[in-house]
Amino acid sequence: MIFQLNEEQQAVKDAAREFAQKELKPGVIERDSNMTFPTEQIRKMGEMGFLGMMVDPKYGGGGMDSLSYVLAMEEISKVDNSCSVIMSVNNSLVCWGIETYGSEEQKQKYLPKLTSGEWIGSFCLSEPEAGSDATSQRTTAIDHGDHYILNGTKNWITNGGSSSLHLVVAQSDVEAGHRGINVFLVESDSEGVVIGAKEDKLGIRSSDTHTIMYNDVKVPKENRIGEDGFGFKFAMKVLSGGRIGIAAQALGIAGGAYELSVAYSKEREAFGKPISKHQAIAFKLADMATEIEAAKMLVYRSAWLKDEGLDYTSAAAMAKVYASEVAMRQTVEAVQVHGGYGFVKEYHVERLMRDAKITQIYEGTSEIQRMVISRNLLKGQLYVPTPASGLVEG
Repeated sequence: MIFQLNEEQQAVKDAAREFAQKELKPGVIERDSNMTFPTEQIRKMGEMGFLGMMVDPKYGGGGMDSLSYVLAMEEISKVDNSCSVIMSVNNSLVCWGIETYGSEEQKQKYLPKLTSGEWIGSFCLSEPEAGSDATSQRTTAIDHGDHYILNGTKNWITNGGSSSLHLVVAQSDVEAGHRGINVFLVESDSEGVVIGAKEDKLGIRSSDTHTIMYNDVKVPKENRIGEDGFGFKFAMKVLSGGRIGIAAQALGIAGGAYELSVAYSKEREAFGKPISKHQAIAFKLADMATEIEAAKMLVYRSAWLKDEGLDYTSAAAMAKVYASEVAMRQTVEAVQVHGGYGFVKEYHVERLMRDAKITQIYEGTSEIQRMVISRNLLKGQLYVPTPASGLVEG
């Protein structure tokens, strides 16, 4: 399977790379150290069209394919993963979920604000006792005729303190189990929405992660997405697409660490020559490049399957589990290549190493990805494209 980027895709990749280097790299260390939300950078990302890339232009989006989105995520993630995770949640989970499964009224009301960056969104699934097990929702949404009353707590919510719109997954019928779960559009200024303290995280520190409490929040009936009981299926569908975004983020982290390592190895000298000329370092770089190329093919393939309307569930899981593990390995190696300089903030690789870890956890842990893959392969549901299908980066 081969991927040849078309002119538009290459332009997106180039624009994202230039934006990351010129607009995101300055100040990224300070934002990370101080846990400063990138307000101005996100505003500019909205202006550039990075927050609603796949949304139909009639709702203010870019109307692009998934591969273009992946390319932009990859380039931005080489520099600032707090910005890229905000971008991922807004694109993959919130905008895609509303456009694919929402009503026309919901699309017209919310998508233009989300694609422009006027609003950003949050996907509220995880709970204190329901992380990987999405069926165990303790948050309830009780039907009161023309509205629901929402009660419960969500945690680990990306954009939790800065988002204007929450997609909240809640249990409406306990006896029905996962078939009684719904998802609701909840505006953050609704009465009864309480935003908890910001989490002090290992990585992606300038993105804001919060616990959110819903105390007798009144949600209009028209703010439910899909038919009654559709919530669990909705969550699984958007998470599959979200995993492509996080796989692209992991790919970008690995690529950013690799690029920094190559540049440093050419400048740093030891024993009378650049360290890139020493086999110990040269072989590290060779292994890094090889693993990144392998991860790239998995990530691009998952995006291509999505664009072709084919089942991409296993492909997305494969891409995420592999790319996230490559990101961890390559960022550790990047710190090693930099030696003592890799251990200080100025050279960026220590931040990329810290950022890499979360890609093995959020949007489904590596263990959950392996469950998805193994269940599908045992059912004979892994899709393998024919050699003639697809296109490859040239």
